Amino acid sequence: MIGASIVRNLHCEGYSDIIGTVDQPDLTNAAEVGEFFRCERPECVFFVAGKSGGIVANIKSPATLMLDNLVTACNVIDNAYRYGAKRLLYLASSCCYPRLCPQPMSTESLMKGQLEATNEAYATAKLAGIKLCQAYHDQYGVDYMSAIPASAYGPGDDFDLEDSHVIAALIRKMHEAKTLGASSVEIWGSGSPRREFIFVDDLARACVFTMSHYEAGAPINLGVGWDVSIRELAELIRDVVGYEGVLTFDTSKPDGVAAKLLDSSVLAEMGWVPQTSLWSGLEATYAWYLRTIRSLSHG
Repeated sequence: MIGASIVRNLHCEGYSDIIGTVDQPDLTNAAEVGEFFRCERPECVFFVAGKSGGIVANIKSPATLMLDNLVTACNVIDNAYRYGAKRLLYLASSCCYPRLCPQPMSTESLMKGQLEATNEAYATAKLAGIKLCQAYHDQYGVDYMSAIPASAYGPGDDFDLEDSHVIAALIRKMHEAKTLGASSVEIWGSGSPRREFIFVDDLARACVFTMSHYEAGAPINLGVGWDVSIRELAELIRDVVGYEGVLTFDTSKPDGVAAKLLDSSVLAEMGWVPQTSLWSGLEATYAWYLRTIRSLSHG
């Protein structure tokens, strides 16, 4: 989702020599990655790959998520350096912040507290990617940087009920409940945790902006500057989908971290601002989901 949006943004910005996501090798295969970089020798690398998922996926498959992100980080970052990439942007995750991190979360808080247990394995791998970029910058003087985005959503998202993130999962749940005439939709947790969300096209613009304007070194947060509770989010999605049933919250299920709002003041001071409201982003995401399921049903 994010990689495809970055490619679209680069085309809009006038870049033409782009190696898109469909051309990349199996990033867990060191030989394939090495051959790719040897042949293509890109000047700039947007590293936004790696398996991810919501709270269910993190609980179910911690080893899979951790290993994939560790291996791909080692393969891509090292081969980018070996074959002359001048700049690299590694996209990490807000899961990297401590569980009880002061809000909004500043990059100075990284590695200064216990991680959230439900995504500790994934977060540890992402922290390793951040530190690997810093190590290559410090040892070799290359402009390899890392960015920590708010939770991304939008067209192209994964709508699998078990492995998806919260917005995609709630859109699918409420659409199916609306279609089936179900009287209620169950949502994990209390609904009280607060999360910051960024529309995928805004995140792509922020990535391209950061690649062009930010000097490598400390990680940078990529966020919109405001958050919502899961309950508020669910009510918004219910309105967008047009579902008229009741929302129930299963408090026996884990909430995860109480709040995750990024301190994106550095990005804002550089002149970047988001262009998409949460309501508009949700509408665009649901419209894409409807087009996708209709094309599948007609296929």
